[in-house]
Amino acid sequence: MDGNLASSGGTQAQAWMAAVGFVLFSMVIAATMLGAAKLFAVRSKNPGSLRDRPYECGEEPVGETHIQFHPRYYVVALFFVLFDVEAAFLFPWALVLSKLGVAGLVLMAVFMAVLMLGWLYALKKEALRWQ
Repeated sequence: MDGNLASSGGTQAQAWMAAVGFVLFSMVIAATMLGAAKLFAVRSKNPGSLRDRPYECGEEPVGETHIQFHPRYYVVALFFVLFDVEAAFLFPWALVLSKLGVAGLVLMAVFMAVLMLGWLYALKKEALRWQ
């Protein structure tokens, strides 16, 4: 019985060592890629006044280059992302629906109900209404 405890501890230690090794390996790869990008970066030999100007499709910039958008644009973008993610969940679910059975159908109905409640709340608060 003591042999089983020792072997399970060894397996857990090996799993942690593998995880730490993976993290360290990932950090080394990231640092190597950043160093190579810095080393092989393309640099201009003749710095001029054009380097500091914003590039806008060959057109001369008019006015400020940074403008603030109204928050309603961000709300619409968030709703787009929300329903885009919903669609990303619906397609794989539809492919395996026959294997999931009634439980899969009920869980997806709950998922859709939560999303629709959020959408109805946004409509009630007039978050999507343009003024």
